[in-house]
Amino acid sequence: MTQRPTLPVPKPPTPPPRTAVSLGAIPAAAGHRVVVYGPGGIGKTSIAARFPGRVVFFDLDESLPRLRDLPAVQAVNGVQTWPDLRNALQSDGWDGVDAIVIDSLTKAEELAVAETLATVPHEKGHRVQRLEDYGFGKGYTHVFDTFLPLLADLDRHSRAGRNVVLVCHDCTATVPNPTGDDWLRYEPRLQSPASGKASIRLRVREWADHVLFVGYDVDVKDGKGRGQGTRTIYPAELPHCMAKSRTVREAMSFDENSAAVWTAILGKEPV
Repeated sequence: MTQRPTLPVPKPPTPPPRTAVSLGAIPAAAGHRVVVYGPGGIGKTSIAARFPGRVVFFDLDESLPRLRDLPAVQAVNGVQTWPDLRNALQSDGWDGVDAIVIDSLTKAEELAVAETLATVPHEKGHRVQRLEDYGFGKGYTHVFDTFLPLLADLDRHSRAGRNVVLVCHDCTATVPNPTGDDWLRYEPRLQSPASGKASIRLRVREWADHVLFVGYDVDVKDGKGRGQGTRTIYPAELPHCMAKSRTVREAMSFDENSAAVWTAILGKEPV
């Protein structure tokens, strides 16, 4: 009877060499990531333009030429599409810039939708005309995947010490409340399906260091609203608005001709 040859016992894989974790001081040069949102015409662009230092705008809403008494700001030319926006952010030439403003992120999301429809086919291979044509909920996921790399582009600027200000329009949304009745509040007007999945709005809130709501001061009595047109900036979450800040908590009076809000957020006087 022929004896079977003994097979060699395989050697266990060699573990990769262990490296020591790198520890160091907290980086001090990172720029702030800010979202400013509120109703149209309330002064979001004006206050963004008063960010300290050299400010550069992506004027997607084309509002700068129609505003008066703005400080000296610069605009990025030739940005008409989603690739234009991302290519500009990835280009050289940003040295010496203190703040990058995208006005508005709501418009930028529309560019992301157009880019998705132009480049992402249906799972069966054909092009679609509307997000709904992808199938239930799938269009939101495709837009979310298109949009998300923009935050990585902006993170690179933040790590380089440049501040980022994203201007958004507002909307009202119902807040699910597991402990009681749901309620209505103001939130940035960005994609946010009811399921919470593929929500650009929630992802941007998580990403930002500050989410500032700018609202009119209104007194409601007997179903009638009264006010004098004064405005307030809310940097902390309240029942009527989504908001957050890593440096300030108290609401501030809004003055579109002042940089006081940036002094409070940055913790230093404007340059």
